[in-house]
Amino acid sequence: MKDTRPVNIDLTTIRFPLTAILSITHRITGVIIFVGVAFLLYLLGLSLESAEGFAEAQRLLTLPIAKFVVWGIVSGLLYHIVAGTKHLIMDWGFGETLAGAAIGSRITLVLSIVLIATAGVWIW
Repeated sequence: MKDTRPVNIDLTTIRFPLTAILSITHRITGVIIFVGVAFLLYLLGLSLESAEGFAEAQRLLTLPIAKFVVWGIVSGLLYHIVAGTKHLIMDWGFGETLAGAAIGSRITLVLSIVLIATAGVWIW
């Protein structure tokens, strides 16, 4: 049997819908949180070792790169929470249509941006 369907292997030419982009981003933020926990556990262990370790952890958290890393972890966590809540709401039967999913994705994006910007102001 001859297959005459078009084959498109170049992913850069495919235009993903917003719902797909946010779904992929939800998975990426899960990985960011998983990797970020190692950094946070290091800081926690350092701060619990001694008074000097606590002072060192405080000093490390004043560095711009550490603030950026913490902001990235918090941003990933905030987005993951908002997107996960959207998924839970969809599991209850709300927003399961294409139009509902698109509206939910827009709400997720806007709410995440507001929360991430607020976290950035709080951390910096």
